[in-house]
Amino acid sequence: MGILRQHAEDEFKEELAALKKEDKGHKPTNWELSPQAVVDYLIGKKLKNGFEVIPKYIGDRRLMEIAVATLTTDRALLLYGIPGTGKSWVSEHLSAAITGNSTLLIQGTAGTSEEAIRYGWNYAKLLSEGPTESALVETPLMDAMKNGKIARVEELTRISADVQDNLITILSEKLLPIPELNMEVQAQRGFNVIATANNKDKGVNELSSALKRRFNTVILPTPKTAKEEVNIVKTRVEKMVSNIELPAELPTLKEIQRIVTIFRELRSGVTEDGKTKIKSPSSTMSSAEAIAVVNNGLALAAHFGDGKLSSQDIASGLVGAVVKDPIQDKVVWEDYLETVVKPREGWKDIYRACKEVRV
Repeated sequence: MGILRQHAEDEFKEELAALKKEDKGHKPTNWELSPQAVVDYLIGKKLKNGFEVIPKYIGDRRLMEIAVATLTTDRALLLYGIPGTGKSWVSEHLSAAITGNSTLLIQGTAGTSEEAIRYGWNYAKLLSEGPTESALVETPLMDAMKNGKIARVEELTRISADVQDNLITILSEKLLPIPELNMEVQAQRGFNVIATANNKDKGVNELSSALKRRFNTVILPTPKTAKEEVNIVKTRVEKMVSNIELPAELPTLKEIQRIVTIFRELRSGVTEDGKTKIKSPSSTMSSAEAIAVVNNGLALAAHFGDGKLSSQDIASGLVGAVVKDPIQDKVVWEDYLETVVKPREGWKDIYRACKEVRV
């Protein structure tokens, strides 16, 4: 059976090996690549031997340099931004390139407990032996501390404030006390934390000022240009089609451009030419949502159509992405269809298809 989604270090092991072979830069303790080579892996580069390292992050190189430089210091890294700007994607690839292991992950949710961050217990052993080292259950964070690796904490602001603050001692003192055993775990060189957070989630728990001071924050913005965003969507969609072997033709550049244009206009509140102001919906019109719309359309085309992405295949996913609030967003969407999409040359098909979808 094929793996649906490989870890970054497995999927791109040839690229990492090629970079490592050519890498002449200084490598911090327990790093697989130098900071310069890590950024090359993220941004993409053609190596001297002709090998092409594809971009993982399409955007400002300087942002990636700041992120990587942070991880060479004793400060943790917080990747911040609205949903869909690639925070988790960048976090995974940073970990893969730096330590060769992106799996030391704590997924933040409203139910994430203190034990998920610090350590837990094997309760069968705890009852029979009492608190011993063999009864201790290591978390990914403890593993990273012991081995000088990078731990990832996804959606940090989804975790309750009292649980978040368990990170303060770890990040400031570089140790994890285990009072039950009268011992502590001291972090080895190379240890650090990459956390992600967004400010659009209704379940956000703001970070305390004490915890914020332990992080260097890098804000990942939405793509600056339509061309950049089209490239992101195109690249991720092609990867998805390949991974799941979807029996559909890749979408034309025209279709991707139209979807990206719709998302950018609704996100910015103004049309592409800057002439018409429009209302923005409550939903997050991110690149990730645009990718999901294309993927959903391709699945419809593959299994219930002729394998070619059509406006009808796009319409249902598009309406679902925009209209999250059935009252407010419905008005915004219908107004956008009538004032922008309907009169736009060459867009009649997408207008008709979207009008046919019941909201």
